[in-house]
Amino acid sequence: MLREPAPAKINLYLHIVGRRADGLHLLESLVAFAEAGDVLYAEPADRLSLETVGPFAAALAGEADNLVLRAARALAPGQGARLVLEKNLPVAAGLGGGSADAAAALRLLSRLWDIETDLGPLAAGLGADVPVCLAGATCAVAGIGERLTSLPDWPVPHLLLANPGVALPTPGVFGARRGAFRHSRPWPQTLAELAGCANDLTEAAISLAPEVGAVLDALAALEGASFARMSGSGATCFAAFDDAADRDRARDTLRSRYPDWWIA
Repeated sequence: MLREPAPAKINLYLHIVGRRADGLHLLESLVAFAEAGDVLYAEPADRLSLETVGPFAAALAGEADNLVLRAARALAPGQGARLVLEKNLPVAAGLGGGSADAAAALRLLSRLWDIETDLGPLAAGLGADVPVCLAGATCAVAGIGERLTSLPDWPVPHLLLANPGVALPTPGVFGARRGAFRHSRPWPQTLAELAGCANDLTEAAISLAPEVGAVLDALAALEGASFARMSGSGATCFAAFDDAADRDRARDTLRSRYPDWWIA
């Protein structure tokens, strides 16, 4: 079978700078991709099918038509393939898992079916996070997610991810957000500038899931952590480290203290 990784999307910061007439929020963010992620497999078949396996497969059991299948049909309606999604990322976790899976489907099936086309418009039609997941590399993101600036040399810190096992659907978090919008600003150029940014959905997420606050406190207290922040609409948070060895030691510490959390 052909194989395609679908790495977790991490919002290193997320500022909300406005709202369109259709209700969609305008964002500014710096997005990086983690080592952790889902994996999509595909092989030729007469009809299109999807099997979900892995530690978080049960969370998708009720989805008869998820983004992977929608991506396949958008790329080539009526074409067949046997797809297997290894679901390693928690669902509704602020990691763009579904979007990453859809982007992986576009990349993988374009190879399997030998289709040469611009995948960008298809990605944009599948969801706001799918274009950056299709890029799969560090980007500055603006608008509703459609304006990407590739930043291949941006010094992404070493990240430690933690999720307390709480699902936070994105619409609910945006709906709970209160307060004014930020002024637009250039994306941060250094780690020091990044540390001075924020995730503007954090307060809303904590109001819906107080566990998010506990995760942020635990991450910020880890030795060697530069700062801790929530990714996307939560509930996954991360600590940033300058040194990979410090990050790895902190991961071991966190796993011993919170064995029920998802930690990567």
